[in-house]
Amino acid sequence: MHYNSLNQHLKTTFGQKVYKLSISSGLSCPNRDGTLSELGCTFCSEGGSGDFATSASLSITEQIESAKEKVSKKIKDGKYIAYFQSFTNTYGPVDYLEKIYTEAISHPDVVALSIGTRPDCLGPEVLELLKRLNQVKPVWIELGLQTIHEETALHINRGYPLEVFHEAVKNLNRIGVDVIVHLILGLPGETRDMMLESVRYVSGLNIAGIKLQLLHVLKNTPLEKEYIEHPFELFSMEQYIDFLAECLSYIPPRIVIHRLTGDGPKRSLIAPLWSADKKRVLNFMNHRFDELDVRQGSNCLD
Repeated sequence: MHYNSLNQHLKTTFGQKVYKLSISSGLSCPNRDGTLSELGCTFCSEGGSGDFATSASLSITEQIESAKEKVSKKIKDGKYIAYFQSFTNTYGPVDYLEKIYTEAISHPDVVALSIGTRPDCLGPEVLELLKRLNQVKPVWIELGLQTIHEETALHINRGYPLEVFHEAVKNLNRIGVDVIVHLILGLPGETRDMMLESVRYVSGLNIAGIKLQLLHVLKNTPLEKEYIEHPFELFSMEQYIDFLAECLSYIPPRIVIHRLTGDGPKRSLIAPLWSADKKRVLNFMNHRFDELDVRQGSNCLD
């Protein structure tokens, strides 16, 4: 079985290795500022799931240059994707969004924008802006769905129903902007069958990419409190890698796999602790995928 990896996709699309640079928009989230809730999603870190991003006190250009410096030992004269990762990056005045996105997309070393947001923060003016930007350089919208199951969505305080996500995907399809969907594997109360239902559901939509994220329990989150007071089962490394292989069997080759595990910041990771040893995880994954004949493949692009 072959899957379409992001690394292979970027090399095919841009002719070279491309790195993502985490950029801060300085925006908040309606699930944090009291509009919907003040708690946020139960799993979300204090940094709004953008713990590796550069400081929002810098200009966008300064952030790009700072982030480039961090990866300078890995890449010279490289190309980059400006990734607006933390919090909700379309949750702000459109003129401000246009300013920061235009600054990022105008950088000569940036080949694309990737914007993390919520499906309930994509109004008509924002969609029109994204459509215009997408005519300059590719724009990807990353939507944090996490699960298709409404009972789980309520449990994790996601703050919107599945219909809102589905409508956002249709609107983004209409303007020709690529959609990348985030799913979390291992949410409290979810069975493997429920997780596979989420994978199969999004795999049937017109999306360009998917991120499969291992659930991390992080310090100072509602999920930490829940985990301490009412412990729930987490994947072992072996269980997770085998389950990933099963998930990949349902994802068609047209969909790019942007993430298979994810790694939370070690300073705030409560569990599972095995996920902090990234080298060991990747080595085990490669070994196990070889045994299961799960491979990255350029022949699967279409």
